Amino acid sequence: MTDGLLLLDGPYVSDFLRETIRTHGLPVVCTSAAVDGTDLGAGRLIPADAARCLQNGTCPRVLTNSENALGWLAAHGQATPLPAQAEIFKNKVRTRELLRGMYPDFRFREIPVARLDDWEPADMPFPFVIKPAVGFFSLGVHLVHDRAHWLAVRSSLAASLAAGAAVYPQAVLDPTVFLAEECITGDEYAIDAWYDSEGRAVITNILAHRFSSAEDVGDRVYSTSVEILTRWLHPFTAWLNEVGALAGVRDFPVHVEVRVQPDGRIVPIEINPLRFGGWCTTADLAWHAWGCNPYLSFLRAEKPDWPAICAARDDRLWSVVVLDNTSGVDGTRIDAFDYVAVQARFGRVLECRPVDWRRYPLFGFLLVETAQADAGELDRILVDDLRGFVTRVE
Repeated sequence: MTDGLLLLDGPYVSDFLRETIRTHGLPVVCTSAAVDGTDLGAGRLIPADAARCLQNGTCPRVLTNSENALGWLAAHGQATPLPAQAEIFKNKVRTRELLRGMYPDFRFREIPVARLDDWEPADMPFPFVIKPAVGFFSLGVHLVHDRAHWLAVRSSLAASLAAGAAVYPQAVLDPTVFLAEECITGDEYAIDAWYDSEGRAVITNILAHRFSSAEDVGDRVYSTSVEILTRWLHPFTAWLNEVGALAGVRDFPVHVEVRVQPDGRIVPIEINPLRFGGWCTTADLAWHAWGCNPYLSFLRAEKPDWPAICAARDDRLWSVVVLDNTSGVDGTRIDAFDYVAVQARFGRVLECRPVDWRRYPLFGFLLVETAQADAGELDRILVDDLRGFVTRVE
């Protein structure tokens, strides 16, 4: 079957994704000069050729590594339904409106930034969550406990988003419109999946989002295992099929975050279009954990054989550890971060990916493998502010 098209953009393209592109000669276009495309092999296209590919329908499947590429797709993919479908999912308000029939009692409000000073949560139950309608990671996400807390959060919203808005384009992080919604309880999961040509969902990874407390809204640790995958594969597939039918998507990848409420009801937090987990994390982890390459799975419409895959695995955990800067020290005031020391906190590090902490609000990512008996190492990093690994500028 003909390969689809990969759209690459910053801030990061992993070595594994680059090697996949080179080895398999995948059609790829760099939508930004921020991506070094010199080592991407024979499949590399110039943007004009990629635009023609979209316009004439010869690349029916499109995958991005980053939402930074959505702006290019909006400009060059108007002959396809992809820009409109991406907008439905990228904008969390539009997603809530799409799924209103599934969740008729779910309360949410769209708030333009110009109305923040006047908006009162009179019909929004406490606690509630407020976040950018178009956002990334947990930037600008706040759990609001009561009205006094709301007044404090409201006054700090613009400042809390300033750093992120400076490094991510508006298609990724838009600080001009917010979504206030009721707090969703239950265990949280991240799902990488794609819809086939018939609109049926195909899951390539499921990860449990670990939290340090009920107040934690961060992204520090996501873990997958045979137990997690087998427990949730069928319920999440059925739920994704229902969502996909409402959106009318075909040949469409998504990265989804949901909570499973105590009564078993699956409620979405966000549905991210045309990509898997950000910064090439969850898709690359699927290769380490399952021997499944999600990029090829989608672009070549190859579905994982999950019974066979899980039968060959034991009870280990595979995790993405996000080394977000919770040190309390501004990145511009940090001279060094001790990656050797932080890796020593884990039994087996599969990959360490440093990030420019002066430009982004994180130090990098670890992909780690953990025996169930050693799962405490994941709990310990959850509550570590990482200050002990930081050397300040003198």
